[in-house]
Amino acid sequence: MILAVIPARFASTRFPGKPLHLIAGTPLVQHVWNRCQGCRKLDHTVIATDDERIAEVCRGFGADVVMTSPDHPSGTDRVAEVAGKFPDADILINVQGDEPLISPDLIDRLAQALVDDPTLPMVTAAAPLTDLRLRQDPNIVKVTLTTTGRALYFSRSEIPYPRDPAPELTWFWHKGIYGYRRDFIQKFVTWPASPLERTEGLEQLRALENGAAIQVVITEDDSPGVDTLEQANALEQRLLERSRMC
Repeated sequence: MILAVIPARFASTRFPGKPLHLIAGTPLVQHVWNRCQGCRKLDHTVIATDDERIAEVCRGFGADVVMTSPDHPSGTDRVAEVAGKFPDADILINVQGDEPLISPDLIDRLAQALVDDPTLPMVTAAAPLTDLRLRQDPNIVKVTLTTTGRALYFSRSEIPYPRDPAPELTWFWHKGIYGYRRDFIQKFVTWPASPLERTEGLEQLRALENGAAIQVVITEDDSPGVDTLEQANALEQRLLERSRMC
């Protein structure tokens, strides 16, 4: 069974109440839910939250909601709790609740990557990043890759530093979506938060620090995530402009 989990937390440090923020008249988390409904590889999708306000809204638009502990340090820990309630789910896709324009095809590609390679513990995605301003923006997470497409490092800083960039080098913007094999995510949550994870505020570094391989699916999907109110307002303007063109 392939299960998509959308973690939705009310008490965001930078943007409290973010999942319920209306974008073009629709709660942010509902935009994400709607994208998952367009996937072909998923067997089921749930929204995982620790807040009854979010749960009530999500049930209102027909979502399956799982209430989880308020004490989880990361979205991955929240997904792991949900996994315990779905014993038949051997592949879990963590679709961030702040990715309202995430491509359903990309979600399917992550699921398929885990189906195709039974030895792969974890997968994520990245898009080429050409805008220098975004490369230097700490709200945009960057990732560097091996020649086989495995993640070397994730950072909020500009990586690699362009001291003398090779002409064939591509910078990559990390997309906030993950896929896990069930046994791996259960192991992941037993590891303490790692020094790099705490320093950068990036939970995927816990996997790298413990020697786990993370395959990165390359995509042209450059849809933005929403970390701040300013980003939410910019996204709303983008959606409104798109609707006027249709």
